[in-house]
Amino acid sequence: MFSTTWQDAFDEFLLVKQAEGRSPRTLKDYRRHVPAFFQEHPNTWPDVPALKRAVAAHFAAFHDKSATYYNLRREYLKAFFAWCVEEEYLPMNPVKGIPKRKNDGTPRNLDADTLKRLLELPDCTTYAGLRDLALMLLQLDTGIRPGEALALLPAHVNLTALEVTIPSTTAKTRTARTVVMSPQTAKAIRKLLTCRPEDWTGDVPVFASTSGRKMDAIHWGHRLAAYGQQLGTRITPYMLRHTSAILFLRGGGHVFALQRQMGHASLTMTKRYVHLAESDLHEQHAVASPVGQILPQHTRARKVGRG
Repeated sequence: MFSTTWQDAFDEFLLVKQAEGRSPRTLKDYRRHVPAFFQEHPNTWPDVPALKRAVAAHFAAFHDKSATYYNLRREYLKAFFAWCVEEEYLPMNPVKGIPKRKNDGTPRNLDADTLKRLLELPDCTTYAGLRDLALMLLQLDTGIRPGEALALLPAHVNLTALEVTIPSTTAKTRTARTVVMSPQTAKAIRKLLTCRPEDWTGDVPVFASTSGRKMDAIHWGHRLAAYGQQLGTRITPYMLRHTSAILFLRGGGHVFALQRQMGHASLTMTKRYVHLAESDLHEQHAVASPVGQILPQHTRARKVGRG
C-alpha cells in the first residue's frame, strides 16, 4: 500500500536540497511553486496518468503568464518530480514532454523621464519613503538583484568607500562580490541608516520593513507596482536592474565591469544588455558621429537659377 504523500516526499526533498547547500531563496521558491501545483490538483498523487493530465492543464492555463514565470514553475516542478523518480516514489516524471516556453531574453528597462518621475514619488518625510528611494537608487546604481539588496545588513555597506559587499550566502551565484555605488546613493543610504530606531541591532537589514523585519522581493514588487500605478506604467524590481545595466553600457561602461557588477556567472546574460544598449546605435551615431564632428553638415543651399 502506497503510504507516502506528496507532502512527505516534498519535505524530504527540501531537506536534501538544503543539505546540498541550496540558497534560502531557492528553497523558498520550491516552497512556493511545488505546493501551488498540488493546491490546484490535490487528488492526483501518486497516479502518474492523473499527474500528467494535471500538469498539462496547469501549464495550459499559464497562457497569460510571462515566459520567465512559466519556465520557472516548470523548472521547480520538474526537479521535484525527477527526485521522486530517483527515490522510486513515482515511476516517471509527469513534467516530461512539457516544453519550455521561448523567451527572447530582452530585458525590460525604463526610460530616463520615467526614472526621474519615479524617484520623485517616495515621501522622504517617512522611513518607508526614505527606504524606497534608497533602494531604488541602489538598484539603479549597482544593478543588484532585489533579493540580494533586501538581505544586506549595515555591516555590508561601506559608505566611505562607496562599496556594498554581497556575501556568498545571499548572492544568487553563491559567490561573494563587491559592487560600487555613487555618492548620491551613499548619501541616501546614510540618511536611511540615521533614521533607524535605536533598538534596531546590526542584524536588522538595511532595507527593513517599518517594524524592523526583513522585506521580501514580493513586498518590494508591490511597493514598486504602486508607484508605477501613479505613473501609469508597469515597474518591477528587475526592471530597475535591467535599466541599470543598459544605462551603464550607454554611459560608456565596460562589459566586463558590468558582468562583475551584476554578478553574472558568464557573459551570456551580459551580452543581452549589450545588444539592447546598441539597439539605439543610429540615434547615438547621429549625435556622436566622428565624421559628423569633423565635417559638420551645413544647411543645404537654396536652388538658384544659372547666372
